[in-house]
Amino acid sequence: MKHPILTFGLILFASLSIQAQRKSDLIEEIAQLKMQLDSVNAEVFDARKNEKVAVTKAESYGNQVTELQSANNTLMKNLNNFAEVSNKNSSMVSTAMANLATKEDQLKTIKAAIATNDSITIAVLTNVKQTMGENAKIGVAEGAVVVSSDLSSLYGSDTGTTLTPEAEAWTEKIANILNANPSTAVTIEGLSMTGDIETPAKQAMAIATILQNKFTVAPERIAALGRDGNLKEGIQVNIHPDFNKFYLMVREQMKN
Repeated sequence: MKHPILTFGLILFASLSIQAQRKSDLIEEIAQLKMQLDSVNAEVFDARKNEKVAVTKAESYGNQVTELQSANNTLMKNLNNFAEVSNKNSSMVSTAMANLATKEDQLKTIKAAIATNDSITIAVLTNVKQTMGENAKIGVAEGAVVVSSDLSSLYGSDTGTTLTPEAEAWTEKIANILNANPSTAVTIEGLSMTGDIETPAKQAMAIATILQNKFTVAPERIAALGRDGNLKEGIQVNIHPDFNKFYLMVREQMKN
């Protein structure tokens, strides 16, 4: 009777020992699994944390890329605008240089015409001195050679308007000078110191008429007028370059 009880006790003890061991193993396994789970959770937490940092950095880099693209677009636009302005400025400079060259050519033409007129005046002065003689009243004023005479020798009196024979010979010399210098013109001035302009105008016109009708000087080269002589009276014949042609040339040059 004692042996079966002892055997049963041993079996029960062994069974309890095995169960205790299994329970201990299970507890230890659970503890290990819990540690592994905690480790995995920590790794997941770190991964999520890193993911957030990465997302934040990615968004930051994306914003930077967008800003750089915008800045690049603005820069390219500014460069295009600068190139366009530069081209316009270059075109304006080229136009200005062309205009300056044109103006320089115009000035050269005008200076050349003035130099030619001065040369004509010098040539006429020499011609007048040779033609009119040593006793002639000759001067130069405002680019013109001036030949003067008193009224008595030309009209017989201060109020006469008909030329004397002496006056016709004197006028013929004037005509010879004009015909020898076809690029010149003549302005005949009757001077008065009494305020009477009509008589001096008729006196000047008498010389203009004989120059045209008898000595074949072209009418477009002749001008005649009476004016206040400012305490002087007589006739002044001004032989000068054709100022009308010079004026028309300058006006035409300045149009361009």
